[in-house]
Amino acid sequence: SHAAVVARGWGKPCVCGCDDLIINEQARTFTVKETGEIYKEGDVISLNGSTGEVIRGAVPTSIPALDGSFGRLLQWADDAKDNLKVLANADSGPDAKKARELGAKGIGLCRTEHMFFSPERLPIVRQWILHNKGIDTIKQFQRGDFREILREMDGLPVTIRLLDPPLHEFLPKTSEVTPEFAKSLNYDDPKKLIHDIEELHEENPMLGLRGCRLAIWRPELTVMQTEAILNAAADLIEKDALAKPFPRIMVPLIGSVAEFENQALSIKRTAEKVQKERSLKLRYEIGTMIEVPRAALVSDKIAAVRDPVDGERLCKFFSYGTNDLTQMTLGISRDDAGEFIPKYKELGIMEVDPFKTVDEEGVGWLVHLSASKGRSVNPDLSLSVCGEHGGDPKSIEFFDKVGLDYVSCSPFRVPVARLSAGRASVSRGEGLPKKERLVKTAPLK
Repeated sequence: SHAAVVARGWGKPCVCGCDDLIINEQARTFTVKETGEIYKEGDVISLNGSTGEVIRGAVPTSIPALDGSFGRLLQWADDAKDNLKVLANADSGPDAKKARELGAKGIGLCRTEHMFFSPERLPIVRQWILHNKGIDTIKQFQRGDFREILREMDGLPVTIRLLDPPLHEFLPKTSEVTPEFAKSLNYDDPKKLIHDIEELHEENPMLGLRGCRLAIWRPELTVMQTEAILNAAADLIEKDALAKPFPRIMVPLIGSVAEFENQALSIKRTAEKVQKERSLKLRYEIGTMIEVPRAALVSDKIAAVRDPVDGERLCKFFSYGTNDLTQMTLGISRDDAGEFIPKYKELGIMEVDPFKTVDEEGVGWLVHLSASKGRSVNPDLSLSVCGEHGGDPKSIEFFDKVGLDYVSCSPFRVPVARLSAGRASVSRGEGLPKKERLVKTAPLK
């Protein structure tokens, strides 16, 4: 479940799809089917997010320390030859700080949409969506957030994904609209607000107007976010000449070369404008998330895209969004898979949940194919994984075998990922360096 993914990023356990519970929302209780036990709002329970256990009462917990023997073991893992580096998924300054404390070598995924949902910001975002007003205000709060994240990760890469979800996710449900609520969004007639919300409704939003499609439809979005990112970097350098912010701007959900080229040129032209205005040369990179199967199949063409003005390569990195790549390759909704995947495992149709451990024969094959096609055009192309598979030990072993550069996972999974990356490197032995390994073992030559 995506809810569990988000909760994990906050360092909180989350158990979704509890079929053994009967939940009464009105009474604010849940009943355990097997025992008939009733729990009321305010009762204390404990969750084991790894096993899915719900435990009566409070279980004693402790904050893990990365020192002593464990710290030494982690250092050995980090020092393993030609190993995968571990970055973290983080969307705020505190998250970035925690990730660095846990040993992350940068941020592999910063989801900008998570900056939009706070109560004081959401009304401004809604004004932009519905009235095309307030985008400069959004730019300023994003700039502050990026400045905080880049400061915490000084000298390390910070991969920032441009806005990915569809716009309706930021809007209220039509059932929530009242005359007072409509007035707060500058509508005299609640029916007009309901109409505008319904206009943005999509039957299948996961495959609808989101990611780069949304940014192409509303081009001010990419310009605004790029300005916020690079002005944040410039702010840090102006305050401290020794600061080394390193943003990497990632275009989401591309399926074609033309989509990437459109967005990459918009980013680059905006970056040139910001650098001229600030009289600074800023270090940044442009890349893309590979999460649509077609993008994986044409990865060599994406990696080959050049700026028509100066002839420089536009794409510096691929980051594999294996959550969506798994959904689109298998044709399975991650949020609904819990209904039948346990039965599939029981019957032997699936050995593992493909949203927890990467499907090597299908999704993994596409990752390997895409990586080898990209590197065949650009030997220096950076390759990584930023889906939840980036924190799964068995998946890490596969990504190491393929020859990727790094994985990115939730901050609290970083220590386990570091150990797994080190173990995968040691288990593999000397062999070919990762760049050679990637190309020589490519699925299609």
